Amino acid sequence: MAGPNTLEFTDGNFEQEVLKSSVPVLVDFWAEWCQPCRMLAPTIDKLATDYKDRVKVGKLDTDANRQVAVKFGISAIPTVILFKGGQVLSKVVGLKSEADFKTMLDGAIKG
Repeated sequence: MAGPNTLEFTDGNFEQEVLKSSVPVLVDFWAEWCQPCRMLAPTIDKLATDYKDRVKVGKLDTDANRQVAVKFGISAIPTVILFKGGQVLSKVVGLKSEADFKTMLDGAIKG
């Protein structure tokens, strides 16, 4: 359910791929059964392509990767968190527009 540039994050690779990343990382916390998550997927895939060389964009299945979901207090999905330097830069719960995410990403790249 992910595009060619959309990464898959797991409990096993989260620290290395997200927290230790040298570039900002946008993580979509989702689950297979979540209809709003499915609606958001094309936007996440487009962002992964549009920001390919500047930001990592990926998804974390909260059902299969409970440790990370619990650590970051994910109580509703979809939740999208933007990480930079191992820290949470911003957090969005629910559906947002592509423009909203681009504003977040552009700020993280510049800042």
